[in-house]
Amino acid sequence: MGGSSGASFAPGLEGVVAAETRISGVDGEAGVLTLAGFPVEEISGRVTFEEMVYLLRHDELPDAGELAAFRTALAGRRGLPGATLELLRAAAARKVPEMDALRMAVDTSSLDLSDDPALDLVARFPVIVAVYHRLLRDEEPVAPDPSLGHAANYLYMLGGERPGEGSVRALETYLNAVSDHGMNASTFAARVIVATRSDLVSAIVGAVGALKGPLHGGAPGPALDVVFEIGSAENAEAVLREKLRRGERLMGFGHRIYRVRDPRADVLAAAAEHLFATDGDKELYDLAL
Repeated sequence: MGGSSGASFAPGLEGVVAAETRISGVDGEAGVLTLAGFPVEEISGRVTFEEMVYLLRHDELPDAGELAAFRTALAGRRGLPGATLELLRAAAARKVPEMDALRMAVDTSSLDLSDDPALDLVARFPVIVAVYHRLLRDEEPVAPDPSLGHAANYLYMLGGERPGEGSVRALETYLNAVSDHGMNASTFAARVIVATRSDLVSAIVGAVGALKGPLHGGAPGPALDVVFEIGSAENAEAVLREKLRRGERLMGFGHRIYRVRDPRADVLAAAAEHLFATDGDKELYDLAL
């Protein structure tokens, strides 16, 4: 064990201030999250994903001309290097888990980057996921549509059909709500790598590795699995009590940071309600609710 005399051990770095940021503010005691100065409840459902990214990069929302130019710039970076597509095909043939395929594919971005590699990666992430989703199902990838926004294009590439407004708005709200959350595990991993003066792609690959973990970004999948396992609302208490009896964690309940309700939960609940009132699976929504 290391450390100077008198230093105290802080499990999970709890209470340790490791950096300062202008991007977001997390107040776990009050259940408050601000993104670039805006409460998450105010901004997430109001702007497009492109506007949110612009805000995080420039400290202000874009005007109409700036937004159009930024949207065009982002859409123009969706193409994947040939080596990335070959890797994804090889991974799909071996049924590699999605997050592992994403990690490997992001690494290949180093083969073909512009003078704005951060924007390249933002544009390519959903393309990688959509392409791999289809390849895993023995379907050919759908080419990006530059006329569609970031979220709409992702849904289009997943299903091959132009998505409904409710689906696009729900996804944009989700992406906006989780666009930054202070010094979480994946952000911390990325910042440590960047602090060594390594390259951006290496930092993002490290972040994806941290995000993959079931106690971080991997939690939503198991939470949804529990919903499917319960099957119908009357089974909920019995299933959850049995999990508690076995000492299992209940994914989707609680957050390490927030001592009251996670403010993102209300934002996403409203987005989900709007989605399932328009073009979603109402039966699944009712069960989850």
